[in-house]
Amino acid sequence: MTTKQIAIYGGGGFAREVAWLIESCNESKKFYEVVSFIDDSEAAQGGELNGIPVVSLETARLRYPDARIVGAVGTPRTRQIVMEKAAAAGFLCETIIHPRVECSKWVKIGLGTLICAGNILTTNITLGQHVQLNIDCTVGHDVIMGDFTSVAPGVHVSGWVHFGKRVYVGTGAVIINGTENKPITIGDDAVIGAGACVTKSVSAGTTVVGVPAKPLASK
Repeated sequence: MTTKQIAIYGGGGFAREVAWLIESCNESKKFYEVVSFIDDSEAAQGGELNGIPVVSLETARLRYPDARIVGAVGTPRTRQIVMEKAAAAGFLCETIIHPRVECSKWVKIGLGTLICAGNILTTNITLGQHVQLNIDCTVGHDVIMGDFTSVAPGVHVSGWVHFGKRVYVGTGAVIINGTENKPITIGDDAVIGAGACVTKSVSAGTTVVGVPAKPLASK
């Protein structure tokens, strides 16, 4: 099996964590080689992060024409923008799953999704494209996550929860279960604050915080 070259789009803390995630997949055999970080900031280009070069999108495409790309930007809308740029430049994306993830065979995982260490996904779950599950999260039965959803560390999602696209779920948040006839729905571009406990559906574009989670008051 040929080792796949991987370029990581992003230059922040999560990008460095994703590099570690990818390297961790090589524990039994070298499946991947991280060849570069991609950063749109000219000030960052030409430097290194943890010994890995930081380059522009154009340089990465020329230097590593066979590399696959992963999006390591935590903000959903920004991740969508950069991954669309990468696709337009001709990059194909890669799905990365840490070897210490537990999931059943009844989990569908979209292209470009990243699942970090310690996650548990039970059964009949669908993850869209470019979803991010950070460390130590649990996802219950019959959950659907739309494209570009970001789930921060330590989040627990119970069964029958349906996420739209570009949802952001903050660290330590909890979403209780819906039912087959009435799943809890989290609309497109919604934000669940860190530590929130979501007990009912959240409208598109709404930020909710607290226990129980309520819409953030306008200033």
